[in-house]
Formats: sequence, structure tokens, C-alpha cells
Amino acid sequence: MRNFASYDVDIRGKSSGVLKTICKKCLPTRKNKRDRSLRVNVDTGHCHCYHCGADFYVPDEIVEREKAERAAARKRRAAAIPQHFQRPVFDASKTTLSEDTERWLVETRCIPQSVIAALRITEQEEFMPQSGKKERCICFNYFEGEQLINTKFRALPKLFKMVQGAELIPYNIDSIVGQTSCIIHEGELDAASSIAAGFKSVISVPAGANSNLSWLDRFMETHFEDLKEIIIAVDADSAGLKLRDELINRLGAERCRVVTYGPECKDANEHLCKYGIQSLRIAIEQAAEVPLEGIFTAADLHADLRALFDNGFGSGADTGWEEMDNICTYERRRLLIVTGVPGDGKSEWIDELVLRLCLRHQWKIAFFSPENNPVVYHLRKLIEKLTGRRFQNGCGMTEGLLIRSEEYLTENVSHISLNGNVTPDRVLAKARELVVRRGCRIIVLDPLNRFDHNPLPGQTETQYLSNLLNKFSEFATQYNCLVVVVAHPRKMNRNLVTNTTPRVEMYDISGSADFYNKADYGIVVERDKDAGVTRVYVDKVKFKHLGTGGVASFIYDPVNGRYLPCQESHDPAVPVEKRISNTVCDSSCWLPEKDLLGDKW
Repeated sequence: MRNFASYDVDIRGKSSGVLKTICKKCLPTRKNKRDRSLRVNVDTGHCHCYHCGADFYVPDEIVEREKAERAAARKRRAAAIPQHFQRPVFDASKTTLSEDTERWLVETRCIPQSVIAALRITEQEEFMPQSGKKERCICFNYFEGEQLINTKFRALPKLFKMVQGAELIPYNIDSIVGQTSCIIHEGELDAASSIAAGFKSVISVPAGANSNLSWLDRFMETHFEDLKEIIIAVDADSAGLKLRDELINRLGAERCRVVTYGPECKDANEHLCKYGIQSLRIAIEQAAEVPLEGIFTAADLHADLRALFDNGFGSGADTGWEEMDNICTYERRRLLIVTGVPGDGKSEWIDELVLRLCLRHQWKIAFFSPENNPVVYHLRKLIEKLTGRRFQNGCGMTEGLLIRSEEYLTENVSHISLNGNVTPDRVLAKARELVVRRGCRIIVLDPLNRFDHNPLPGQTETQYLSNLLNKFSEFATQYNCLVVVVAHPRKMNRNLVTNTTPRVEMYDISGSADFYNKADYGIVVERDKDAGVTRVYVDKVKFKHLGTGGVASFIYDPVNGRYLPCQESHDPAVPVEKRISNTVCDSSCWLPEKDLLGDKW
């Protein structure tokens, strides 16, 4: 129910449709008091005055209330500890460490006994898979409140494991509750080192230099949102640099500072052991601000440049489609533009591409895909691709598969669906929220012509599209995402001599040659109905270490919506129906297995 009266809009008793009525915003200044200049869409709530330009939206109170209730429920869920995780049991009798262990912590790693006790570090025997036997382990216990959530076991010198099936949470997470600043380390001993140096609000990431920060999602609103300053004090190696960049990306560069440990010091504990408590405190207090956006010198990029020199470029992210991976791999901070004739399967192919990247590399996905409304229909297609089963009860789709699919999609896939004027800026604003809140790394905009485009007065279509593509590229760079844009080509004319229609190329996209010029990747999807094959042409790969371009052929499986690699003969002497061979069939379930049994100890 929309309360138009509260917005001073008279809909004259109408319950649906579009009408014109008097605009109360400009009425006092109007000579003609009876001019109905306000256009009102009663169904959508959109109001626009053609005289004064007023443009606003009258919300549906029931819908808004439901949205608020859903948001509150999400916040409650975010604050709640997931019930399906296994939890270790804290035994107070194990709080006394052996002399050898405590001596190692105090004398070798310079951690005061008061800090050891405060962090509730314990010791016990535990089977370690690296050595294949029971080892005496230091236990770094992960508490939230008084609840023991997880434990990391460390056998000397460097054997590690955590409780199988337990939730990943930051170490010492309670220390940042109600604070305005915190320090984030890469390991528990580094966190203990900062506490030894006198800092109170100190945590460590749970899984070392792992750039997958999905564990952060639950704590963003409850623990990190109100922090004014975040000091990132991770290791000074290539893995640490990746973790640093990911943390900055999620938490916001404007409130982050980065610690430098100095010569021959990889982390906080090394610095503590070599230079002492006072020196470590100074190093943390002097943490540098993240460099100004858009301003770089070689010195600013020294660590990245050195890592590139030592490790080389490496290839991009693969998909598991071998023939595709031979011609194209993917990096974040890139713009991928996909085109093709309507109905040739662009959206279907993109769905599988991004699912594969998500499954193999943990790149969470956000879709803006109005043509896939209602969203539940799109989820159905994604579930079919994930499970290899038709989405139908009794066709191999079990209740268990459905539940696992829903859990996976809930964790890794989001959809943007907006009311009113859907401009690129509004959609990108929502995409930014998903990057920050949920860690999305792939943004799919499908298709471009479903945006509400508002060129500036006097701006040509070419100028507008050029600016828009710049905006997409800048978003990809700033938020460390792969942005995928679907753009339709102009109508292709049939050659009257050969009676054939040429295949679509990137320069055929309607509106501007910049679709090719400004793309990092340019891909054309073509369905040959006569041959029963889908060809994917990689027309552009900007950086040669990511691929050389080419074409890959697929057979579309209508049962599960997957694209099956195949070999295609281009010999005109071979009949069309016999040109496809060596199709790689796949109906396996792609969902990752979840082991919830945990270790018994």
C-alpha cells in the first residue's frame, strides 16, 4: 500500500495505472493552478513533474516494512554464531603450559607470561597430519565471548591445523568490540606481540595469508563498521601483500594504515625479537596511510614490483574448460565485454563462466540481470548448472542437493534488483555495497540496454558510452573486481551474394568502437543451430600473459544448462551433422563437500 497522501500527491481515487495530477511542490509559484503537470504511476509509485522537474518515489509501505524486517533479520543472522559449526571444548585444566613450551614462548618468541595467560594459550597432544603422529602442540584458542569457537594447533617448529568443521573467526575478536581502532595481523604470535607492545585492540586473521575473507562477512556490521582506524600489520611477503590489498579493499582505504617492519623483518614477532617492544610499538604507531588514489611512484609500488620480478606474471584464473583456458584466463580489476546475437546464449554461457570462477577461486558474484527476473528463475538455472541435475523433483534433484545448492548460492551469489529509475550509478552503488559487505569479486551487468541511460545535454551517444565504459573500468580497478558487461550488437545484414550473415565482432556492438577499445577482454558468443554447436570467440585479451585469444566450441546440454567442450571440424567436405566429435560430457555435482564431523578431542 502506497501512502500518496503523505507525499502530498492526490491520485483522485485511482488504485492503478498512470494519471496526471497537480504538483503541490510547484503549485504556489504557478500561474495556472489547475495545470496537471505531475505524472504519477500508481503501480510503481514513481512521480515526475514536467514543470518543476520534481522526481520522487512513493514507497509501498508493506514492501518497505518487509524490507526492513528482512534487513533486521540479516543483521541478527550476521550477529549470531552459526549453529552448524563444530566447536572445540575449552578445558581450564589445560591452561598450564609445560616449562619447555612456556620457555619457548617467553625466551625465544619474547611473549610475556601475562600475555600468554590473557590470551588463554594452552597445550595438549594432537595428531598432526603433516607428521602423521601425535605431537605436543601449542593451542591458540579462538573465543567469542566465553564460547570457544575454534582452536589452531601448532607443533614446533611449524606444523599447523585447526579444528575440522569449526567456524573461522578472527583471533581475539572480542578485543575490538566497542573500539574505534584496531590492528590486524596475519598470525596469533604477531597479535600477541602487539599486545606485548601495549596495544589492546588486536586481532589476527584465522587462516594466515589467505585472501578469501568470507569469514569477515559475519563481523562487518557488528565489529568493523564503527572502526575509524584500521592498522594492517600483515607479513611483508607476496602472500601478505595479497592479503593486505584484500583487507584494504573490504575495509576501505580511507581508514586503513599499513605497517612496515623494516629490514630483515617479515612480521611483528620477528621485529619484536630483533629490536624489542619499544621499537615494535614505534613501527605500529608510524603505520603509513594508504597512498593517495591515483598517485603512484616506483617507491610506492616497490613491494609489488619486487614480487612481480621474483615471481613473474603467472597466468590468470582458469575455468576448467581446457580449450578456453588455453586461449584466455582471467584477472580481477578487468572489464570483460560479451556480445552476440540475441538468443545465442550469452547469458547462459556467462552464468557458467562466473560459476566456474567462483567454484575454483572463491570469487563471489553479484548479478544485475533484469532479464532474469524473477530472481528465483535465475537461481533455478544456477542450481541446475551446479548440480548437473534438472531442477525437478524426481529427476535426480534430491532434497539434500537442493539445500546444499541454496546454502552455496546464499554464501556466494547476490542479485541486484531496484525499483524506479535504474541508472548505472545506482547499480554500481549497490555493487560497491556488495563488494564491501559480502566480498563480491565478479559484477555481471546483463544487458547494458536495460539500464536507464541519461546522457548529459548536448552529449553524443558515443561520448556517453565512452564515459560509461570508463566508469565500469574504474569500478573494476578501484574495487578489485572482474566486471562483466553484456552488450548487444547492431543488426547484422545478410550477404546477398553468399546468402550468409557474417559473425558478430566486437566492433559490431551498437553505439561505439570503444566497446572493443576499452575492454580488457572481448568475447563473442555464437550459436550455430545447423551444426548444433556454440562457438565462443575470444576477440581480445589485453595482456598476453592472460591468453592469446582464439575460439572454443561447446555443445549446450539442455538438461543442466552446461556447456560441454567438443571438437569441431571445419572441413567443408564433412557433412554438417558429422562435424562435432569428442564431446566432454559432465553431469557431476560441482558443489563443494562440507565436512561437519570435526575432530574429537
